[in-house]
Amino acid sequence: MTPQSHFTVVAPLAAGREGGLRELLDTMNSAPGMADPGNAMLPFGAFERLHFARLVLLGDPTLADVEAYGFRPPQAPLYLAFMGDCDGPARRMLADLSQRAEAGLRQIFAHCEGFDAHGDLLTWMLAHDTPVAANYVNWVGRSVLQIRQESALQRVLSAKVVRRPLASGAEAQAARRGLITFVEAEKQAGRLALAPPERTPSGWRIAKFANLVIVPLAGLIALPVLIVLLPWLVYLLRTRETSDPEICPRPQAEALQALQDLEDRDVSNQYTAIGSLKPGRFRRWLLSLLLVLVDYACRHVFTRGRLARVQTIHFARWVFLDDKRRVMFASNYDGGHQAYMDDFINKVGWGLNLLFSNGLGWPRTRWLILGGARIEQSFKRYQRRHQIPTQVWYKAYPGLALVDLKRNQRIREGLERERMSDAQALAWLRLL
Repeated sequence: MTPQSHFTVVAPLAAGREGGLRELLDTMNSAPGMADPGNAMLPFGAFERLHFARLVLLGDPTLADVEAYGFRPPQAPLYLAFMGDCDGPARRMLADLSQRAEAGLRQIFAHCEGFDAHGDLLTWMLAHDTPVAANYVNWVGRSVLQIRQESALQRVLSAKVVRRPLASGAEAQAARRGLITFVEAEKQAGRLALAPPERTPSGWRIAKFANLVIVPLAGLIALPVLIVLLPWLVYLLRTRETSDPEICPRPQAEALQALQDLEDRDVSNQYTAIGSLKPGRFRRWLLSLLLVLVDYACRHVFTRGRLARVQTIHFARWVFLDDKRRVMFASNYDGGHQAYMDDFINKVGWGLNLLFSNGLGWPRTRWLILGGARIEQSFKRYQRRHQIPTQVWYKAYPGLALVDLKRNQRIREGLERERMSDAQALAWLRLL
């Protein structure tokens, strides 16, 4: 099995370089916000282990919201973020990128503060690779190669299968045997490939087991202290929940249109949002703890096609910025934006509250998980106002949604099974 990993290279822009960088990033697209896989600057399609990637300017339109607490807005820099989800170690992916797309990456990062045009590119990217506080992978181990090969298999079988009712289970079995023979012939001729899974790296297994043990152990050690502090922590939470200001105005029409112009150009979409944490250490420490728990659940529980009850997210990540004063959230999801938001409200609204209620201006919550995202219109205004346009977005398998990936995987598994019952053979043929 090939595990997935992430990189998040973040660097502040040099003064006066924003306009030039925006023009440069536009040249990488075949449509607004949609990367041309073969663009000369950074040919994403040439990197066979790269699932998703994006280049986005992290401009925060909500910095002034802190004035509701009596503070002056901070002078936060405008960052460039280069993010990707890949098969295998992120360091190896960055090394590959730095070797095969060095000229384009240097041209992009030349707009960043402190970038040395003659320095080592990989060293610079690794130095700016910001740790991910929590990340989610829809199906751990499903590689780009697997997705592409199984998609090709589905297309070949779909074109080959006979479209007529089958009289019996025996006929279904015969049809399946015929397709197996056909696939073997296609593989022998080199027209079709179905590579076996790679060996799971031992280092990844060890790291996963260590995380599985250490996080609960640390929780057990801290439990007596938490029990003693619980009344005080509840008091801190409730006093803040009842007094923190809500800041959920309608997003500006121009900003909303700019976001919508980038959406629904594929069966999948991107989402990037940024915002400040509520002032004070309490929210910073609380969110840090909660993201450790979310990351733990995503590593060990939600690894096979769903994040709680949500089944439309390919990858997602939470990243702290500016000494944990701000947070960036980025995801790749299937379907339209409204359906994506409704999915969260209806299925995991409590989870949204758990994390995002620590953000400045979130709709008012009760006991951390109630209210908040359930106040539908306020929530939708809040998330749109914090969402920012993604200048360049790449997907390695356009036109394929997660339901397609799951179906194609079942087709391959059914093809490789030694035996099937008549009913199973019929069900397998219907997948085609």
